[in-house]
Amino acid sequence: MTSDASRAGSEKNGWCAVLGIEPPRVERLVAHPEANTYALLIAALLERGAPMTLVEVAARLVEAGAAEEDHALLSLQRCKPARLPVYRDGDQYHLDPRDEALERWVIRLDLRPPRTAPRATPRPEPAPVPDSDVRLTLAELAEGWNKASLYSWSPQRLVLAVLDALGEPAHPAAVLNTVAQSTRHSGLGESLRRLGRKGSAIEVLEDGRWAIAADAGALVASARRAVRQRVALARQQAALRPSAASIEETIRAMERREAEHAAALAALRHCLLVGFPTPAPEAITLVDVGAHSITTFARGERDALRARLESYDVVAAIEVRPLLRSIDFDPGARRLAELGPPQKTRQLNRAGRTLRITTALLVQGSCGIARPFGDPKVMMRYLAAGETGKLHRRLEADARSLYALYQYGRLHHVARLRWGFLDEGLPVPWAHHDEPSLQHLKRAALERRVPIQVVVGAAPGWEDPWSRARTAFVEHNAETLHTWLVDAEGFVIDDEEVQLARLATP
Repeated sequence: MTSDASRAGSEKNGWCAVLGIEPPRVERLVAHPEANTYALLIAALLERGAPMTLVEVAARLVEAGAAEEDHALLSLQRCKPARLPVYRDGDQYHLDPRDEALERWVIRLDLRPPRTAPRATPRPEPAPVPDSDVRLTLAELAEGWNKASLYSWSPQRLVLAVLDALGEPAHPAAVLNTVAQSTRHSGLGESLRRLGRKGSAIEVLEDGRWAIAADAGALVASARRAVRQRVALARQQAALRPSAASIEETIRAMERREAEHAAALAALRHCLLVGFPTPAPEAITLVDVGAHSITTFARGERDALRARLESYDVVAAIEVRPLLRSIDFDPGARRLAELGPPQKTRQLNRAGRTLRITTALLVQGSCGIARPFGDPKVMMRYLAAGETGKLHRRLEADARSLYALYQYGRLHHVARLRWGFLDEGLPVPWAHHDEPSLQHLKRAALERRVPIQVVVGAAPGWEDPWSRARTAFVEHNAETLHTWLVDAEGFVIDDEEVQLARLATP
């Protein structure tokens, strides 16, 4: 691909328009610290604003000086190019501009300016520290030591600094108490036995108090300089940190953006499609997520199906793009949710044994449905025998299983992979982190002091999803911010077992 072709393609760059960025130049990203082969693949696609083959991407990387001609294509093939936000359609590689992973790459590659404005006012100069001929203060000890582990300091220097700050002899208990309040230093007991001996900078008076020896002026000055070096460093670091008010303002702005985005996502209309057989389906079942309705369309009802799809903002399916192409439906700017496994395999041991991850395995692990999908051979027999009623009922049962996985992923933002000793969550691409999850609901329940209604165990029934609803209460640890659910009898409910959740009506 030539540079002129890149510029021509970027004139109508819909991907960059969705992201709100200018089309990048691959040459400018070659030296970027995050610019690995996969990142440069994303940059090349963003630059062109249109699908490319790996051969075209390799030629572009060679032209930009990012790779050797002999190794560019091999490097692209080895970087696992068909992973989100990049997806493969035939020989062409596309970008999903609404995928959350692409947002992260835009930030990592510095393709978007920071959302927070730079500090308008200059940073204040740190307050100067006095010279070593000025006595220390207790405030300087607290500021300079600041609960540090000063094990590199001798006990004598610690005691000298405290006595200098007190300005008078003091009992050992008072000195040790000051050290304990300002540092994490411990174990002074054995070392303190040497204080007061001949040649020590500390004298032990007749009443047991400690005092600075008359000839310890140089050691006292050294202790003052050491404390004030730490004070100066602490003040420099404090001047570099943003103020508490600016931090609070940044947090509030971020929360507002997230809330606005969450509201926009909540307003989207979702549907889910299941077709059979692939790749040329004779029947397609549509699940309206918001209306909680299910409809099956035969081949002769494609016009009605396409008209129905026009009313949705998000279309979800397994192999969603080929499925829409098979019915001649152009998704346009709609969001497409791929419900296939977000990860194809999982290595089980060092010997290289791998588990092939399927959608059925994720439905079983997440929703507890033992046989989520029908046998394709049986369904083909229904189709061959003209038993459309049986085929449609089986297809609708498959759609309900896929719908259960879709809802589980939206609630937890992961799908649960359970096989043998494995029990882990795989992040799903159809749930954005701004969308309300179970964690969001638990925090909201704590703030409003209301319980949560949950459906636990296997996937809820289709006709009455909340028939098995239970009341759960949110408990939390104020120090670790960890939250968990307990039922009315005080038993803990595992978050992973929750299929549906909503705030209870007060």
